[in-house]
Amino acid sequence: MFYKFIQVFIGFFVKVIYRVEVFGIENIPKEEKRLIICGNHKSNLDPVTISAIFPRQIFWMAKRELFENKLVGGFLTKLGAFPVDREKNDLKAIKTSLTILKDEKVLGIFPEGTRVSEIDYTKIKSGIALIAQKTDSEVLPVFIEGEYKAFRKIKVYFRKPVKINKEIKYSNEELENISQDIMRMVYGEEIKWKLL
Repeated sequence: MFYKFIQVFIGFFVKVIYRVEVFGIENIPKEEKRLIICGNHKSNLDPVTISAIFPRQIFWMAKRELFENKLVGGFLTKLGAFPVDREKNDLKAIKTSLTILKDEKVLGIFPEGTRVSEIDYTKIKSGIALIAQKTDSEVLPVFIEGEYKAFRKIKVYFRKPVKINKEIKYSNEELENISQDIMRMVYGEEIKWKLL
């Protein structure tokens, strides 16, 4: 209830101020099943923008630093966000992700880990592919285009969802390659490793 209220309230201002235009809405799975939203990361407003237009609640993995302020951290927690330590393999964050997906909910991740102006695929680690395969979840690539300036247009592209074969035992390097190819899908580029 709280999430829905915030989604409608903040979503209204985001849509009006940034004139959000949505493409590929038909690619959003209709079924209420486990799903991973995987997007590029330009601004702290990215999760707000995606959540404002996505029909289901998204449980966002967010950098630990945002939770250091108790007021902000409490607000984010009530919205379903949870912290991740980007400096190490955060097992608690991974376990939380697995629980969210096993409960047939929607997990939101920015694999780039921080806001970037230019993609470096070599920095994308195995996490997104590992979580998706372990939970047998579809991944929905999402691309945000534009600058967050008042009354300038922001475009959101939902790409076609992809699923990783659960029966294949991939190496960590292969999982990294799959994660990098998922990010290539986000950016609308041709995949490189052909493992999907």
